[in-house]
Amino acid sequence: MTLAADSRVSTPASRVSVSIIIAVYNDWPKLRRCLQALGDQVQPPAFEVIVVDDGSREGAPASIVEWSAPYPWKILRQSHLGTAAARNSGIRNSAGEILLFIDADSIPQEGCLAALTESMAASPARKYFQLCLAGIRSNVAGRAEDLRLIATQEFLLQPDGCIRYLNTAGFAVRRSGVDVEKGLFDERALRAEDTLLLANLKRSSRLPLFVRSAIVRHETNLSVVQCLRKSVRSAIAESRTHAIIATLGVEVLMSHRERFDMLRSIWKISKTKSIGRGAFFLLVARQTLRFMTLVVCRIVRERKPETAMASGVRRI
Repeated sequence: MTLAADSRVSTPASRVSVSIIIAVYNDWPKLRRCLQALGDQVQPPAFEVIVVDDGSREGAPASIVEWSAPYPWKILRQSHLGTAAARNSGIRNSAGEILLFIDADSIPQEGCLAALTESMAASPARKYFQLCLAGIRSNVAGRAEDLRLIATQEFLLQPDGCIRYLNTAGFAVRRSGVDVEKGLFDERALRAEDTLLLANLKRSSRLPLFVRSAIVRHETNLSVVQCLRKSVRSAIAESRTHAIIATLGVEVLMSHRERFDMLRSIWKISKTKSIGRGAFFLLVARQTLRFMTLVVCRIVRERKPETAMASGVRRI
C-alpha cells in the first residue's frame, strides 16, 4: 500500500477522539462535498479523517490532495480489494477511540459529530451506534431514497432504542469493540459488508444503538433508469455476501409479512408533498428488482453444485 497524506493541521494523535474513515472508489467529486461538510461541523470533538482509496482508476485530483482542511487528514491508497478491506485499513491507521464510518457521498449535518459523541457518552456500555440517515430530496431518486431510509429506520427500531439495521453511510463503533489488526469487516464481502457485520452482531445480541440526533444525508443524483440499474447491479454484487450470511443461521432480511407492513408504511409516508407518490412507485420498483435479483442469484448458486455433480457422473 502506498501512502499520500495531507496533514496540514497539526493536531497530535493523542488528542484525536474520533477517527472518520471513508472508503473511496472513483468518488472524488462527491468526496469533496463530504470533506467540506465535516469542516462545517459545529462544536465537534477533535477528529481526524482517513480517506482510503480502494484502487480508483485515477488517483485523487489536485483539488482534493491540495485542499487545506480545518482538521488533520490523510489519504491511503491500496489496490482494489473491496470496501471491507479499505475500511479495515483505515482502522489500522487510525488514532481515535471512536471509529466513524461514512461514505464519500455522505453529508453529515452540522451537529452530527457533537450529537454522536454526546449519545455515546450517555451510553458507555454500548459499543455500536447507527447514525440517522436521510436522503436529499433534489430529484425523484433522492426522494425515493429518503422515503426508504425513513421507513426502514422507523420500522426496524427496537423498543430498547437499538435498531435491526446497519448502514456504513453512518455507523460508529468504540475502538474497544474492534480487533484493530484483524479489522471489523469480513473482507470476503466485496459488497454488503455492513449487512454481514449486522448478522454477526445480531447473532451475538449486540445490535447498534440508534442515534436519531446524529444525522447524515445520503446523496443520490441518479436518473430513474440509472437508479433501477444500480439496484440490479448492487443485488448481484451483494448475493455472494448473502450466501455467507446464510451459513450463520441468522436472518437479516425482512420476512414477507414485514415487507407487506413496510409497504403500507411507505405508502402512508409518501402522501406528503415533499416526497410524493412518484418516489413510492420508484422505491417499490427498486426493491422488487433487488429482491428478484437476489432470488435468481441464489437459485443459480444452488444449481451450480448439481450441475457440477451431473457433469461428473457423465464423465464416469
